[in-house]
Amino acid sequence: MLDAAEVAKHNSRHSCWVIISNNVYDVTDFLADHPGGPGVILRYAGKDATEEYEPIHPSGTLQRHLPADKHLGPVDPSTLSAQPTRDSNSAPDNKSSPSLSSIPHISMCQNLDDIESAARQKLTRKAWVYYDSAAETLESFHTNRRDWAKISFRPRVLRNVARVSMKRRILGHDADLPFFISPAAMAKLGHPDGELCLARGAAERNIVYCSSTYSSVAHDELAPCFDRREGRGALSFQLYVPKKKEEAKKLIDMAKRLGCKSLVITVDTPVVGRREEDDRYKAEIEVQEGREVPRTTSVADGEEAPILRGYHSSTVDWEDIHWMRKEWGNERGPVALKGIQTAEDAYLASLSGVEAIYLSNHGGRQLDFAPSAIRTLLEIRKFYPQVLETVDVYLDGGVRRGTDILKALCLGAKGVGLGRPFLYGSSAYGTDGVLKVIEMLSDEIETTMRLLGVTELSQLDPHCINYTALERDLPQEVRAVQTGRQFKL
Repeated sequence: MLDAAEVAKHNSRHSCWVIISNNVYDVTDFLADHPGGPGVILRYAGKDATEEYEPIHPSGTLQRHLPADKHLGPVDPSTLSAQPTRDSNSAPDNKSSPSLSSIPHISMCQNLDDIESAARQKLTRKAWVYYDSAAETLESFHTNRRDWAKISFRPRVLRNVARVSMKRRILGHDADLPFFISPAAMAKLGHPDGELCLARGAAERNIVYCSSTYSSVAHDELAPCFDRREGRGALSFQLYVPKKKEEAKKLIDMAKRLGCKSLVITVDTPVVGRREEDDRYKAEIEVQEGREVPRTTSVADGEEAPILRGYHSSTVDWEDIHWMRKEWGNERGPVALKGIQTAEDAYLASLSGVEAIYLSNHGGRQLDFAPSAIRTLLEIRKFYPQVLETVDVYLDGGVRRGTDILKALCLGAKGVGLGRPFLYGSSAYGTDGVLKVIEMLSDEIETTMRLLGVTELSQLDPHCINYTALERDLPQEVRAVQTGRQFKL
């Protein structure tokens, strides 16, 4: 057995050991590849990282990512008392989570803002900052919500609306509702069952759950939630493209093995956006612990400097979409590109061999002053309307009402995703909170459809809304897209 004092000596970038569940791991060579960056690991270099690691990583993560020779063996428990660890009571994080009885009863939640308020009361500061943070000035984050208010309805009356259908084919699945659970990572920060709450809710109400690459519950544990009964929800897989092609292929193969109905490739993360509140929280912990993790890495002569915040592949281009589409295959359901933010890229995507595009600015977490997805959808309709006939279009961003969902459908979207609201529902009330979010949105959609005078989603079109105020925010023109080829499988 290893002595904790020996482990403590390996506390730098050059030799970094950590203790997790009483076992010691050498993660030195993994620092550069860690999706969250090396800083979070270095804070626990030479220390016990179990408390930080377990809530946000699926079981088996270390076994999948570290070679066997980096599993150094167990630590002697009798030596751990001398091991320096973070004092969770003094950390700037962590108010203790209140009990369920100290937050409003779930029946008191009448809209998604109520759910968010309940979650904020329950979440630790660490969890809240991670879920709520957005890029720099937060302009993209706030634009996402503001832009929905720039569209109003044009209701028709004296129509028979006794029977309403909200069914829609979403990402290759015949769903009961026109919305889905967007990929959002680290659900275990808010609830011990993590993404299982999202999967259970989606399966029970027959909607699609698009699980994140960085799910804190193993995907192998999520898939069985959808196996119990045919036609009860569907699992989709969101792919952050790793730096190494073989790692991307492994993830795609896993999604195929688990029976995922669609593949959603995120294309707006060549680097990770500057989420200042998240960075501030991490800095506070470092200062309190008396150590500061360097923000830059020294580079030896002849070596190439690492890409700042480049945790995923920074070289992905349209040619890579071709081989990923081929790797997925033709018979397994649609491939969607997530993170499209201009009409030009929407058009190029429609030529790339994928079946769908997913308009998103990553919840305002990537580029500050990015357009909202609903604005991008209107831009596509104005400059490249043929895209809406060529591929299915999905979007997310700032959606908090069933009316938002219907506005998107009026402009040609096939379906609408929500991320944070489902994390907040899960955090505050577990699976019941996820079901509550679905119930409220379903109620709002059904009511709004009747008040609009429509009974089928196919009856929604631009004549049902007035988008003049939002149209004023569009560019006067867009650059013509020149392409000499179409990608074919």
